[in-house]
Amino acid sequence: MTFEIAVLDMAGTTVADDGLVESAFSRAVGTLGIQPADDQHATMLDYVRATMGESKIAVFRALLQDEAQAQEANAAFEAAYGDLIDDGFCTALPGAADAIDRLRTGGIKVALTTGFSRATLSRILRALEWEQVADLTLCPADVGRGRPYPDLALSALLALEGTEVRSLVTAGDTGYDMRMGRAAGAGLVAGVLTGAHESDQLLQAGADQVLDSISDLPGLVLNR
Repeated sequence: MTFEIAVLDMAGTTVADDGLVESAFSRAVGTLGIQPADDQHATMLDYVRATMGESKIAVFRALLQDEAQAQEANAAFEAAYGDLIDDGFCTALPGAADAIDRLRTGGIKVALTTGFSRATLSRILRALEWEQVADLTLCPADVGRGRPYPDLALSALLALEGTEVRSLVTAGDTGYDMRMGRAAGAGLVAGVLTGAHESDQLLQAGADQVLDSISDLPGLVLNR
């Protein structure tokens, strides 16, 4: 199998999360009057953890069952996450930039994907000085649906002119990342242990292999 395109998740896979999503979520639902001491907050946070990797507006829709409240919470989430980025809490995972460079140098085009909005994605890229690090960046608003649907991976395949779905390799830290890769028909679906979910969760969701970090991916796909 010759791989042509690597579709890599950002938060937890190439970019350190370190609790930023949960912190931004707490700030967001706080605007609706839901505080950390409330039982509802704990239940909602469990759902957020289980669905890491999904489009954030889809998460708020599922939790709140009200479109206006979901839109309000999602806007607050994006603002809170943006503030955390501006405060210097957004950092690349060790070896991530080098791994992306090795993939591209080895002839594999790289697409970075996220469940955040385009505005938040752009803030992350600017904070890391990653505007030119990949061949393509995509968020759910660019393609229609976020994970676990295959839209992000298949849109990368089309935009980067891949020849077949089996030439895709996808990598992420959540079960939703694995389900996206499987739904897209990727030739390799890789999980990494630097983010939200453990090895057994990634394997159950469809991972072909679980890696310690994204740094291990070039050695796996360039030597085939």
